[in-house]
Amino acid sequence: MTGGLAGKRIVNTRAIHQAETLNVLLRQRDAIPLDYPCITITPPDDPALLDAALFDLKAGNYEWLVLTSANTVFAIAERLATLGLTLNGGRFQTAAIGPATADAIQQNLGISIADFPAEYVAESLANHLPLKVGERVLLPESALARPTLAEKLTARGASVTVVMAYQTVCGTGGANIAYLLTQGQVDMLTFTSSSTVTYFVERLQNEGGRLEMALAVPAACIGPKTAATAQAYGFSLVDVPDEHTLVGLVVMLERYFESPERQL
Repeated sequence: MTGGLAGKRIVNTRAIHQAETLNVLLRQRDAIPLDYPCITITPPDDPALLDAALFDLKAGNYEWLVLTSANTVFAIAERLATLGLTLNGGRFQTAAIGPATADAIQQNLGISIADFPAEYVAESLANHLPLKVGERVLLPESALARPTLAEKLTARGASVTVVMAYQTVCGTGGANIAYLLTQGQVDMLTFTSSSTVTYFVERLQNEGGRLEMALAVPAACIGPKTAATAQAYGFSLVDVPDEHTLVGLVVMLERYFESPERQL
């Protein structure tokens, strides 16, 4: 397959365990992925609260399990394995923020999904959830998660328990992006979460890279919150796909490079 992405060098800032999914989509279009892991996922320093919540979930003390990222799913799956616990047969419903998270739930937790919203953002999930007043919701999240979803679910009358499922720290390894930027060998940056933006800036500067060179490179973001973070740092030509998925992101990249005006 050839097209607008052929030969384009695209920086992939996803965590190591997630990067290949985007890389495959890029290689299928003859692009050249440049891995630059800007985040690493680590367990909580003390998993006691997460453990207690998972046992309560299994025991039927929650009506809903709400999951907002594949990273949360992976973190829970690892913790369940350590505890020797499964969620099969639990008396709760599960909601996901989007199809990628839903797929991760089914593959890693072995439980079915009640539904996910048409728009894959926290606000849509909060409004979409068929929630009854007084129902108990378990919301495992990143330590960096915004409080928006918990606040909106609480405002709808739910009893929400938020627990830290994982921590996000700065990543390492991959391509020498600081050098490639000086050589003009980066055609596009991609960001799939606000944390990838924040830690890209931190990592590049820690490695002696010139941030102003990165800010001059077009940046594509998977969703509006990520785009807002990128814009706050001053990244250029930031836009988001119509569908907030990796496929949507790659389609948007292709459209950009095929456009005579080169506008996202």
